[in-house]
Amino acid sequence: MKNEHKLAANSIGVVESIVMGTAGAAPAFSISAVAATLIASVNTLAPASILYCGIIMFGITLAFIHLNKAHVNAGASYSWVSQIFGRQLGFFVGWALLVSSALFMVAGSIPSATATLLLIAPESVNNPGWVTFIAALWLTFISAVTLKGIKPTSYLQLILTGIEVIILLAIIVGGIFQYHQQSIHKFSLSWLSLTRFTPSEFAIGALSSIFLYWGWDVTLNLNEETKNTTTGPGWGAFGSVLFIILIFVSFITVTMLVLSDDEIQQAGTNIIFAIADKLFPRPWSYLAILSILMSAVGTIETTIVQFTRTLFAQGRDGIVNPCYAKLHSTWYTPWVAILFIWGFGLIFLFLSSFFSSVNLIIKDSINSIGLQVAFYYSLTGFACAWYYRSLWRNLTELLSYVLWPLFSSTFLIFIAILSIPTFDLITNLIGIGGLILGVVPFTWNLQTTWKKQAKP
Repeated sequence: MKNEHKLAANSIGVVESIVMGTAGAAPAFSISAVAATLIASVNTLAPASILYCGIIMFGITLAFIHLNKAHVNAGASYSWVSQIFGRQLGFFVGWALLVSSALFMVAGSIPSATATLLLIAPESVNNPGWVTFIAALWLTFISAVTLKGIKPTSYLQLILTGIEVIILLAIIVGGIFQYHQQSIHKFSLSWLSLTRFTPSEFAIGALSSIFLYWGWDVTLNLNEETKNTTTGPGWGAFGSVLFIILIFVSFITVTMLVLSDDEIQQAGTNIIFAIADKLFPRPWSYLAILSILMSAVGTIETTIVQFTRTLFAQGRDGIVNPCYAKLHSTWYTPWVAILFIWGFGLIFLFLSSFFSSVNLIIKDSINSIGLQVAFYYSLTGFACAWYYRSLWRNLTELLSYVLWPLFSSTFLIFIAILSIPTFDLITNLIGIGGLILGVVPFTWNLQTTWKKQAKP
């Protein structure tokens, strides 16, 4: 590897890695986007749905952890699938991550803009033009920070995620303290029971729950910049996924304790504020809006990091234009890739301004992303199971290296197939069409490579 293709090694430790993984899952943003829909679908089984989908997702986490021990590469899923199943399939795994990240420039930037407007100009919060303008400002600011280097990126993330998590924990503790004896929905351990699900109920709950867990894998895209490259990123993934499972299950349980069914549906994507408003006097309840702002901004940052490290790895391998592997001479960041996702995000935001409502922008973006994430997560799980199929030494390794990732990947494929008929035409065109569109750059790059090889 040439020096110009080396990222800033040993820049972040396990704590920063856990914070980045937690921020990637965007707890406050994800809860706001999913909670009301999930509770409407499965009612008091919502905590169980999140818990068991988290356990299933942990199989994908194990796949990332084990594959990273075998091969450290900033491309993560793209690199591993390329080595195990071939560069063609590896390219499309990387492409799925790139497209889902680009779409999230809209889905993540929009909540940061609406939260900002709620605090400074609430009369403009439903104006797509103003929302996309503020979102563009946030996107530009975060792009500049990530360009500056992984150190300032991790420092900013510690602040953003720290504020977000403190506020969420305060709401969880406040809800339990005030409503444990007079809860709206009477708590029962049956809320966490797997046996109460029918197969259809579990599938319906999973459609909403799976989105909650996307984003923690940024810890593995930072493996070349993390201390103890073979184990540090894995501990970061393990710690962040364990933490977000706990916080998601706890918060959805508190939601059921504090809010009635009507209040949950009326709150919609403002569900965190609705809970805070019942627990704390104003203006303290407005800290809930701040948590969503911190969450949305933080996950924009991790999305940019994940996108640019994947594109960097592909450029380094020559599977896309090598210019994306160029690193800044001082900050050791893939500056061309960062400028690319910044410009791409601005274009997506401009196009989104023509949607009739802000909620429609977020809904279509999230559903489309879900299809692409299921694709690249599942193939990573299959790659792990295949790679270790004859390397396991005991039953524990058979379970964690092969069977658990294999089961989780199969489940994700099942959920993706089940969800396609429930989505509208636009969502499926963006979600599935975005994957198919990868044929164009793949073919272009293949032809370019052939021409270079044909030259005498």
